Amino acid sequence: MAMLEVKDLKVNYGLIQAIKGISFELNEGEIVALIGANGAGKTTILNTVSGVIPSSAGSIVFEGKDITKISGHKIVSMGMAHIPEGRRVFANLSVYENLKMGAYTRKDKAEIEATLKQVYEYFPRLEERKNQPAGTLSGGEQQMLAMGRALMSKPKLILMDEPSMGLSPLLVKEVFSIIKYCHEIGISILLVEQNAKMALGIADRAYVLETGNITLSGKADAMLENDEVKKAYLGV
Repeated sequence: MAMLEVKDLKVNYGLIQAIKGISFELNEGEIVALIGANGAGKTTILNTVSGVIPSSAGSIVFEGKDITKISGHKIVSMGMAHIPEGRRVFANLSVYENLKMGAYTRKDKAEIEATLKQVYEYFPRLEERKNQPAGTLSGGEQQMLAMGRALMSKPKLILMDEPSMGLSPLLVKEVFSIIKYCHEIGISILLVEQNAKMALGIADRAYVLETGNITLSGKADAMLENDEVKKAYLGV
């Protein structure tokens, strides 16, 4: 059974149908990439799966439970975290306060402190800057904070939306090494990423999205060799 199963999903913005009846799945332990041009509907899919916006039709099943109509904060408590596009840190709160916000669905204080310690081990810079307002961090540090905040909820699945956006090539490399690390410690990942080459380089499987429809799917390494994908998304 798939960890995440999306069936015939449709999402409307007023009279506009943004997602037109797509189906896809993600198995436990996988990195699955959604690639496509701007406006294809990738962010809308993540927002719908995580309960930020409602679907118009179809179903979303997470670990065997239908979460289609469940609110976002309850979905977080079930083991799904969402790192939104643009990082969305709480600029006026400290790094430490941002991280604690990530654990708001958890109750055991000792376990929360243990997770915080782990996050500081993954991201030493966050510990160095724990008392700084998050808005004063660099773009790369804010991305680390967004990832650290997601890890504070002890997720089984992380949805990542454009984690490399606006970052220098060096920081992009660092962010992707963090994604690989999350995968190595057992977290499954649904990745939306404009840098298709980097995304396909670490993903197990991928889906290509065009104007609200999935037009291609398969193993990520095969996608890297696909002539259509090369021409449209890899600049080859």
